[in-house]
Amino acid sequence: MGIGSGIFLFVVGAILAFAVNVSVSWVNLDLVGYLLMGAGLVVFIISLVLVLRRRSSLVTTRSAVDPNSGERIEQHETRSDTI
Repeated sequence: MGIGSGIFLFVVGAILAFAVNVSVSWVNLDLVGYLLMGAGLVVFIISLVLVLRRRSSLVTTRSAVDPNSGERIEQHETRSDTI
């Protein structure tokens, strides 16, 4: 579920709550519409937070020359933190 499905749930809930004037004895369509609008808002906010969360990456490259053999030594370190 992403941002689009959150918007879809909100729109369907708004249509049920404000545009549909049908009385059904076994369900209150206004309440269902408000519940769908709330669920759509929650899905939208969670999706937005997951998309916009900060990701950091650290790449370190070290190179040196071994004094005994004269060979070049390279060391690579990669770290990815997700907050």
